[in-house]
Amino acid sequence: MLRDVKTTITDGGLGVGTASGTGVHVKIGVSPVKSTAPITISGTMSPAKIKQLLGLSPLADAVLDSVDNGSGKIYCIPVTPSVDGTVEAVQKTGSGTGEVTVTGKPNDAYEIIVKITESGGLNTAALRYSVDGGYSFSDEVTVPLSGELVIPETGLTFKFTEAATDPVNSFQVGDEFSVKSEAPQMSNQDVLDALATLRNASISFEFIHIVGDSSRALWFAVATELTTLQETYKKPVFAVLEAPRPEAGETVDAYYQRLVDERKGLSHTDVQVIAARSLYTKSDGRTMDINNAGIVCGWYSLAGVQQSIGETKAFSIAESKMLKLLPEGIEDYIGLLDDEKYLTFRKYEGLEGFYVTNARMMAPDGSDYRYAEDVRVKNKLIRETRKEALKQLQGQVDMSDVQGSLEAIAKFIETPIDDMARAKEISSGRIIVPQEQDILVSETLKVIIRFVPIGRIREIDIDLGMENPFTGGA
Repeated sequence: MLRDVKTTITDGGLGVGTASGTGVHVKIGVSPVKSTAPITISGTMSPAKIKQLLGLSPLADAVLDSVDNGSGKIYCIPVTPSVDGTVEAVQKTGSGTGEVTVTGKPNDAYEIIVKITESGGLNTAALRYSVDGGYSFSDEVTVPLSGELVIPETGLTFKFTEAATDPVNSFQVGDEFSVKSEAPQMSNQDVLDALATLRNASISFEFIHIVGDSSRALWFAVATELTTLQETYKKPVFAVLEAPRPEAGETVDAYYQRLVDERKGLSHTDVQVIAARSLYTKSDGRTMDINNAGIVCGWYSLAGVQQSIGETKAFSIAESKMLKLLPEGIEDYIGLLDDEKYLTFRKYEGLEGFYVTNARMMAPDGSDYRYAEDVRVKNKLIRETRKEALKQLQGQVDMSDVQGSLEAIAKFIETPIDDMARAKEISSGRIIVPQEQDILVSETLKVIIRFVPIGRIREIDIDLGMENPFTGGA
């Protein structure tokens, strides 16, 4: 076995009872784009540029939310989905006698609207179309002679059919045809295959966002892959996953119970599941029902590794952007979902906007690493001390002063700990070299790292009362 620097996490040091690639992340999601390497997205790119690079896709939608909320760099892995999207029946309003159907496989969830702007039949009538529910429309185009209008980058084709008895009046000004689609989905194996490409990737990143609804089978599989990435490939990263959405007709109570059942048995400090959904106005103007994971990922890019994205003075979404939490009535269950270690959003009476309740991780009970800010600090310490330790491999040890020689080497490894303390990412830290190490036989330097985290206020208790200035005096 090749020798290397190994880090073992000692958990439980805080005594909690039971009951560099920093900010850069990888997104894995459905996209029609084919690429053998991750596609780099910059925070300065416009929504139009992002859609150009990633297609009109769930992956692009998630990237828009992250960039809109602070991400400066995202490595995107587009995945060809194993589960096709679906298209609903076309809805029509207007007096025209022609018909429209839709064929194809959608690349994303769309609300496509076609408006007739000039009356007539094939090769005469004109139209404009929108792929974002009417927020923006295309230039005017003539209905093709073939009757087939391909809506670019959506995977869908509109088929116009003239009325047999009155073709010239088939499509009238004001006629409107609309259709909704559901996005395609990745299978669990699609995700795992994409994660495997990161094992030997040369890019530096802090966490991975897996775009789209997911459930317990994938969460457990991702947890296993995260352990492999850290222990075998020396990549300490955490994963952000999206909880499943409510099913049609499902009550809020039933939805909550389903989420409780989904996470049973899941215990991993580096897995985070976002159970927050909202009606959200995206940077391209569309208002959609989204999982808030994209927003969360953007905030991690803005926050220091030690900073909670639940910090009310630093992180909030205006009510003009996030119109409401979904599903309706979820507010009564936010505390319960927080107890179940899901990341949720909330409102505070007296404050405008929406906030993260706690940046929960699916950590074991009693873990020191139950919040993302604790995990981010842990992972940065692993990354940075490993870099320094690698520089000491094959180094010489003076056997006339073994302890002094080993402690001198350890001081180099301690450098990033001191740097993080100065940057107030940790309160303090130290490195300990156990006595009487038989280096000649083991050829292994053992060191112990201990650090004191930054404290955080998660609740404030105010004692309010009256006092009489005339009592107790002279």
